[in-house]
Amino acid sequence: MATTFFRILKFGFQNFSRNALLSATTISVLVLALLVFNGLLVFGVAANTATASLQDKIDISVYFKSEAPEDQILELARVMEKLPEVKAIEYVSQDKALSIFKDQHKDDPTIQQALEELQSNPLLASLNIKARNPDQYANIAEYLTTENLSDIIDKVNYTQTRLAIERLARIIDTIRNTGLAVTIFLSLVAILVTFNTIRLVIYSNREEIGIMRLVGAANKFIHGPYVVAGIIYGLLGGVISLLIASPIIILAAPYADVFIPELSLTAYFFDRWPQFLTYNLAFGILLGSISATIAVRRYLKI
Repeated sequence: MATTFFRILKFGFQNFSRNALLSATTISVLVLALLVFNGLLVFGVAANTATASLQDKIDISVYFKSEAPEDQILELARVMEKLPEVKAIEYVSQDKALSIFKDQHKDDPTIQQALEELQSNPLLASLNIKARNPDQYANIAEYLTTENLSDIIDKVNYTQTRLAIERLARIIDTIRNTGLAVTIFLSLVAILVTFNTIRLVIYSNREEIGIMRLVGAANKFIHGPYVVAGIIYGLLGGVISLLIASPIIILAAPYADVFIPELSLTAYFFDRWPQFLTYNLAFGILLGSISATIAVRRYLKI
């Protein structure tokens, strides 16, 4: 059995090396499919990090009427802290809001002068509320807009928060779906090219295959080398695609880090390089073996 296995491997490598041009073409298409696959993996991580970062910065701000008693505002904060949807609440009093506003505009003399001329604090007290999940902001906003709170609440800025989350989700979904579609398309092209390569190899070896059948060679000994060749295409495609992707990641990392400072793209990629290599080899072998198996069953009739 071991002898048969090594002979199958030997003839598989022979089939691969005898058709160098076809093999190079097949590997090139596999590399393209795997490069898009790598891009999809990296984009998924970047998108998730960007979404989590934005979600952490987004909250609902509830502004209260100037005449609203502070004890009622604090009581509402205590009630909302007990809601399962609420992750955290920050109370900003009128005085604190004015202090923050002054600090943000300390270099603007016009605003500073206008504030000094005012006889009262123009800013409103507020509650900044973070939800445990972005989908829960709607429930929190609905609770805050009930009629029994309208006498103390001036406005709730949920609309802007909702639009920001929905727009980000749409952009990410569009890019992810486009990348997935391109990956599927190139994978099908890779399978088709590999299929045709194996078919041509089978055709060029038709006399040798006929002799093998006449002498009673087992089916696995006949079709095994072609499946081995398909696996070799996938292995080389996986390695080459990752070698090409690595410098691309290094070049793109500074630009990605500007938009997503929470994610160090280079560190993430190289820390998980063995994992990416495993994914590439597995995907490449899958594409190569599937197309080789289909070609063998179609043209060798076994």
